[in-house]
Formats: sequence, C-alpha cells, structure tokens
Amino acid sequence: MKKTFVLVVLFILPLVAYLFFASGVNNFGKLPILTTNLPELTNFKGDIKLQNKITILGFLGHEIEKRRGNAFNLNQKIYKRFGEFNDLQFVMVVPEGTEEKTLDLKKELGELSDVAKWNFVYGTDDEITAFFTSMKTGIQLDADMGTPYVFIVDKALNLRGRNDDEDEGVKYGFNTNSVAELNNKMEDDVKIILAEYRLALKKNNADRSEQ
Repeated sequence: MKKTFVLVVLFILPLVAYLFFASGVNNFGKLPILTTNLPELTNFKGDIKLQNKITILGFLGHEIEKRRGNAFNLNQKIYKRFGEFNDLQFVMVVPEGTEEKTLDLKKELGELSDVAKWNFVYGTDDEITAFFTSMKTGIQLDADMGTPYVFIVDKALNLRGRNDDEDEGVKYGFNTNSVAELNNKMEDDVKIILAEYRLALKKNNADRSEQ
C-alpha cells in the first residue's frame, strides 16, 4: 500500500495536475481580442515597434509629473513582476516636448527596479489622438492628452482585454489609479497572455520536431 501511495504521489498526481492546467490554458486561458489591426508607431519618435512584442501601452500626457503615481503603481505591481519576460515591453506614448520629464521619471523608477524595458515614444497631439481613437475603447484622453488607463496589445497589433468583466462588461484597459485593479485583474490578464504565447511556442517547437 505504501509503495502504491508513493507511486501515485510521484507520478499520477503531477500528470493529472499538468493535464488540468494545460486544458485550462487551451480552453479558458486566451485573452479576448477587442480591437484588431492597430496602427504601428511609425509616426512616433522613439524607434519602438509594437509588432512581435506583447506591449503594456500607456498615455501619460503633457503633465507627466501628475501621472507619476500611476507610473509607480504600474512599475511596482506589473513591471517588477513580469518585466523579465523577453517578449514583453512597456511603452508610454507622450507628447513631443516632454523628453526631459520622461528622463526624470525613468530615473526615479530606476531607483526601484531595472527599467530597461520602460520605453517612451513621442508624437504630436494630433498623432496621439489619432492613435488612441484607433483603439476604439470608449475611453477618452483628458485635456492633457493622457489617461490613467493602460492597455495590453499583442504581437499582431490587437488590443486584448475582457469581454465578460464582472464590473464593466467589456474591459479595454486597466486603471493605474487602482492598486486593487492592477493586483486583481491586470496581473491575471498579463499572466494569461504570456501563457498563451508560451503555449503556442511550445506547440510550434513540438510540430517542427515531428517533421
């Protein structure tokens, strides 16, 4: 009996757990696509592209110092947890003329973590408005050209989010004013999209090895 119990614990239970979680990712773990075919950041200064990266995308506006708390919340709750993943980048869209302010912000964030994957791109107010409008979120930029919301964009330039959120129904972005929302919702959704791409990569590698 003891040998049988040990065998079950060592071999069968891990297999059952693996199948359960693999099934969960396949059937329930894909983050819904809410808006397709977002434009690339071609017109923005900063030499950053969205394609082929999972992007956490934000809009800080002209008065970056007013968004300092939002950036720190995002850095502490999401960036520090997931920034090590090679496929993930953080991109903040900001108006031209804020270059010194973004350098100061990045320096402050750098006192708390490695900020190599914090990126800033610069555009005119019209360019920022046009890009934000293309996301079709129903969220509005404020008069400062900023918003506390950040968004998840996949490698194929699709906006990801929730279509069955218990509070909002369709959830396009995550409010960085709310630490609870970052902890309870955004963290889960970033986990899901990272797992989705890791699973796809493993499947592609397995398919190649069988050819």
